[in-house]
Amino acid sequence: MATTLPSPPRVGMVSLGCPKALVDSERILTRLRADGYQMSSDYAGADVVLVNTCGFLDSAKEESLEAIGEAIAENGRVVVTGCMGNEADVIRARFPSVLAITGPQQYDQVVAAVHEAAPTTPSPYLDLVPQADLSDLKLTPRHYSYVKISEGCNHRCAFCIIPSIRGDLVSRRPDAILREAEKLIAAGTRELLIISQDTSAYGLDLRHAAWPWKPRNAEPTEVRAHMTDLARELGKLGAWVRLHYVYPYPHVDSVIPLMAEGLVLPYLDIPFQHASPKILKAMKRPANEAKVLERLSNWRVECPDIAVRSSFVVGFPGETEADFQYLLDWLTEAQLDRVGAFRFEPVHGAAANALPDPVPEELKEERYARIMELTARISAEKLAAKVGRTLDVLIDAVDSDTGGATGRSKADAPEIDGEVHLRDAGHLAPGDIVSAIIEDSDEHDLFGVPTV
Repeated sequence: MATTLPSPPRVGMVSLGCPKALVDSERILTRLRADGYQMSSDYAGADVVLVNTCGFLDSAKEESLEAIGEAIAENGRVVVTGCMGNEADVIRARFPSVLAITGPQQYDQVVAAVHEAAPTTPSPYLDLVPQADLSDLKLTPRHYSYVKISEGCNHRCAFCIIPSIRGDLVSRRPDAILREAEKLIAAGTRELLIISQDTSAYGLDLRHAAWPWKPRNAEPTEVRAHMTDLARELGKLGAWVRLHYVYPYPHVDSVIPLMAEGLVLPYLDIPFQHASPKILKAMKRPANEAKVLERLSNWRVECPDIAVRSSFVVGFPGETEADFQYLLDWLTEAQLDRVGAFRFEPVHGAAANALPDPVPEELKEERYARIMELTARISAEKLAAKVGRTLDVLIDAVDSDTGGATGRSKADAPEIDGEVHLRDAGHLAPGDIVSAIIEDSDEHDLFGVPTV
């Protein structure tokens, strides 16, 4: 008589917030799958729904609360985790039926909460499942992966509550990061996106100690827990390596030669936040904007193709028209490739809330429109200069109906930067890296055709 295996519980996941939270979601789901759970792509098929929340801004918190409410309405059995998990009283007051609430990085607690909400039935047949089928679960496409190298942050920026949510800097060992990267590349990853709260500070808490590391088919070596050393070793693995959340510490200069050599993508994501010395001081940020301009110039001499992206806050308390104009003038000189802007938003628990001279909302909107107009113009000019060039493009999606494909150049991170749209590309597949001739551009994207 045939044996019918028990149907394992199914878990749904709603993951909100930044890529660091996405990595947390992947780790949680990997643990649950190893425990015998299956994943559900909709509310109806889930025995329990996990909502991984964001708590960085009040608007993000409201989005998280709306997601929790939707999950309760559609399914009813909800476990909450993530950054807003530190405000359990707020969540309980609005949604008393939530089964459990855990904070960020509390993997054991959230897995235990799922086990309690939807217990698995131990089965002797689980040993028949090949270990390959229990590999890390990814929420991103197969060809690119986020790799988190540290947790927490030692900065105490006036507008940010991340240290109170995720704690101080805690770096991973470099050999563990490199092993994870090797495994991802072996599984099909073509691009590694290196993330943390402060990538430049990586290894500071470990006193930049070295660990033994043996790459596949290579001699053993030692790698320091330091951004430069880690980037160099990651670059030897054969995938694109993209660095995010890089504070402009002096040792960042030593990464630029790795970009010029082709070991690391010529791309830096630097959270400048502002340029006015007065506002940077109020934000409790480093305030040497003139030196930064000089360094940007030097980086471009050493690595002409380097792309620098950043984000800026407009309407910070005390920001005058002179401060804002200083920022616009600085951006005009800096000529950054990609820029995101945010209107200042008070966050419960942030020191900036107590600062005098808040900027009226209508003035924030006006300044936001002005900065976006300027940076769009700069972006359009820089992209127009690429018309006629041949660039490497990593394919993200192919449209079999139109024969077109969408991908990204080395200057484009997924989700936040522009794209490269290719015609006559129906023969390509996601994950392919192809050469393409750039034929046109607009404010954000490039358009072209593959050479083969």
